[in-house]
Amino acid sequence: MATTERTVTDALEAAKAASIELGRASTEVKNATLGRLAVLLRERSGDVLEANAADLADDRAQGLTQALIDRLTLTPEGVEAMAEGVEVVASLDDPVGDELERGVLSSGIEMRKVCVPLGVVAVIYEARPNVTIDCAALCLKSGNAIVLRGSSYAERSNGALAALVREALTDSGLPEGCVELLSGDREELAALATADGLVDLVIPRGGGGLKAALKEVATVPVMYAAAGVCHVYVHGDADLGMAARIAINAKVQRPGVCNAAETLLVDAAVADEFLPQVSRELAGASVDLVGDERARAAAGGVEMDEATNVDWDTEYHDLKLSVAVVDGVDEAIEHINAHGTGHSDAIVTASDEAADAFTTGVDSACVYVNASTRFTDGFEFGMGAEIGNSTQKLHARGPIGMRELTTYKYVMRGNGQIRG
Repeated sequence: MATTERTVTDALEAAKAASIELGRASTEVKNATLGRLAVLLRERSGDVLEANAADLADDRAQGLTQALIDRLTLTPEGVEAMAEGVEVVASLDDPVGDELERGVLSSGIEMRKVCVPLGVVAVIYEARPNVTIDCAALCLKSGNAIVLRGSSYAERSNGALAALVREALTDSGLPEGCVELLSGDREELAALATADGLVDLVIPRGGGGLKAALKEVATVPVMYAAAGVCHVYVHGDADLGMAARIAINAKVQRPGVCNAAETLLVDAAVADEFLPQVSRELAGASVDLVGDERARAAAGGVEMDEATNVDWDTEYHDLKLSVAVVDGVDEAIEHINAHGTGHSDAIVTASDEAADAFTTGVDSACVYVNASTRFTDGFEFGMGAEIGNSTQKLHARGPIGMRELTTYKYVMRGNGQIRG
């Protein structure tokens, strides 16, 4: 249930208390909770879809872009996919208690380094109700209580889904406070970001505006699952048929997500041959193209407006693509590192030397050779789901799964040692 009469502090205190009990819960209890949640998702699918339909019909949803409407919309297949994802998370190894290191110090004290939950994780996200379930499942399995702050225009959907998680917790004997859902009020951002002692980590899933807002006030650790200005670079030695398939998939398959391509870079050596073909196919898929002078000249008559300096740094979240012609892999790397967000970038090439230069030189969390950027996803990476994709370097980078939701402690066992 969303917090209405309760304050944000009430919700955070409940989550903190619950995190202690959850952190001690056995793998069997956590898996039983997830199993029950999968059952409830299937049994109450109609209730979830009814709540989602009300969100879509609400005035608050009318001003959303088509890409955001796509992210907000749930279907019977989507709810089933959530249930299956929860079951996958339950099937994965529990990271809590994993022994990372073991040794004996010169003092004779035995030292073990073991994985432990972070504690309370707060996730801020936009119009994707499935995130409610993905994040809750990953946090529960990794022993973390979670505080969810979704968008107000997905309030009913998120409320219906969070209620199912809380029911599953109660049925398994765990406290409801393991999952708390906030209302989506803007004032809650500052409250979450400054809740020292109650929140151990904030993970915002959103664009630059959300990131900037949190940077101004945050006093608790923040792991940014930030914007994705992703690139596909077609090298001079590329198989151009493969390059076209990858570029189109990276842009068109689901343009409103963070791992969709926003810029296509084409080597000057193949621009005249490749760009007319791929531009026609992209335009045929309703992609609005903007490009630099050389790209426009090589587009073979396909309409391509002039790209501005802003375009190279923009995450469109829509059927729009920036195109540039570059002179070789080094210039492609330079462009990506200057304009990318460190999310996901790809090279299409038959040259091992070019591939090695690209994967070494591009400073992004996920770097692909001959594959679409759309694969940057916790489920695709075998994590069951993800909380988001971190573009930071500490403490996690790329898809945020269960392992990334743990820290570690040193457990020391002696037999009376004192230090002289």
